[in-house]
Amino acid sequence: MTLLQLVKEGDFLAATLDLSLAFEASEWTLDSGVRCYLSHRGVLHITPAELNDSVKDLVISCGVHGDETGPIELVQQLAEQILHGRIEPKHRLLLIIAHPAAINAHTRFIVENMNRLFAARNDDSNVDRVMANQLQDAVDHFFEQTSASYPNRWHLDLHCAIRDSVHYTFAVSPYSENKTRNQALFAFLEQAEIEAILLSNSASPTFSWYSAEKFAAQALTVELGQVAALGENDLTQLKPFAEAMKKLVCESELHSQWRAGTPCVYRVTRTLVKQTPAFAFNFPAQQANFSFFEHGKLLAQDEGVEYFSLEGGEAIVFPNANVATGQRACLLVQQTEVVVGDQVTVKI
Repeated sequence: MTLLQLVKEGDFLAATLDLSLAFEASEWTLDSGVRCYLSHRGVLHITPAELNDSVKDLVISCGVHGDETGPIELVQQLAEQILHGRIEPKHRLLLIIAHPAAINAHTRFIVENMNRLFAARNDDSNVDRVMANQLQDAVDHFFEQTSASYPNRWHLDLHCAIRDSVHYTFAVSPYSENKTRNQALFAFLEQAEIEAILLSNSASPTFSWYSAEKFAAQALTVELGQVAALGENDLTQLKPFAEAMKKLVCESELHSQWRAGTPCVYRVTRTLVKQTPAFAFNFPAQQANFSFFEHGKLLAQDEGVEYFSLEGGEAIVFPNANVATGQRACLLVQQTEVVVGDQVTVKI
């Protein structure tokens, strides 16, 4: 069976991961009139039968880190339902399984963290850089082909955590000067039963940041549970998110009013960067995300510097002392109140 035949039969994931199958770009139309275009391995464009100015442009990506498999299974389920005609998208949709080589290797990345490679186009010195460039090209092409006079662009980049978390599900809103934190986005998170959202306060070259910064997309990095082997995820715990994602794709309009409360909102107070190989945390390596430390607790040290928790205490998110020198080793956050208007902002 060819790669294209596998995709048409609904097995987008198997077609993407079987690198022995030659890739062939192709377009076809489902019985419903929904149009499909396989532009690259792991990149599937889906266009509804009817287009109008209310149509959203939705990017749903997974597999940026190859060992984060729960979201990969969710995207495969969504693709299969669409390709089999069981559900019909009402919005333009770009489904991405981002890094087949890393998924096959059961590893986060091959040479370097691909989710730090979206600041600009990269040289082609390794497969992670090549893939990041291809993904930027795919997103550029998709968003630039919008049919709407006033584009309503979204990007959900789906991940899962490598450690336990106080919040089993949470999202990170990348920083951008664009208006990328509207009420509809927060209402979606509430409907998806995402427990927390973290509002970044500085640019970080992630995939979701790329869409927010370049295209003013309502973009999130969404953390869904914890890493497990492909095929061994308990997707029942992610059912509310899967159902909300399906509604986002298949319903013309969703409830767009959000009353602050769920998810709870955190703001970034500081970003700890690993300055030297001497960087180390003062808590166990597997300390859970959102673990809280009272004011004055020693959190980490680097060559010639110590980091203590600030007034009011701080919680840790994404602690990783093994990152490359110069990269983010941890986010420090505090729960915050927000102002809900056209955009959701931190209450000063």
